[in-house]
Amino acid sequence: MFTSQQVIAVYDRMVELTDRMVAAATSGNWDELALLERQCAAQIEILKASEAEVELPAPVRQQKVRNIRAILDNDRKIRDLSMPWMAHLSALISNTRTQGRLLGAYGTV
Repeated sequence: MFTSQQVIAVYDRMVELTDRMVAAATSGNWDELALLERQCAAQIEILKASEAEVELPAPVRQQKVRNIRAILDNDRKIRDLSMPWMAHLSALISNTRTQGRLLGAYGTV
């Protein structure tokens, strides 16, 4: 059974991971971002499995709220940084598909 300190340690770890995710997105290190996303998802699974059974004292609940706000703020920053890249990637994929259809229809020149 988890203690309240173990629960808050997982939230602390998620803040750390999302801070690193922001740094990875800022530098365009998409492979690192994907790795950190998987690590963050693992922390979420830990919380799903054990947090519900733990009673959090008021100071720990307040820390949890601060952590959740930090995580959400980081999530917004990551989305703001990754959306242009995702749009570019989508355009590249679309262009590749179009080129493939053209080659299929008309063959090589």
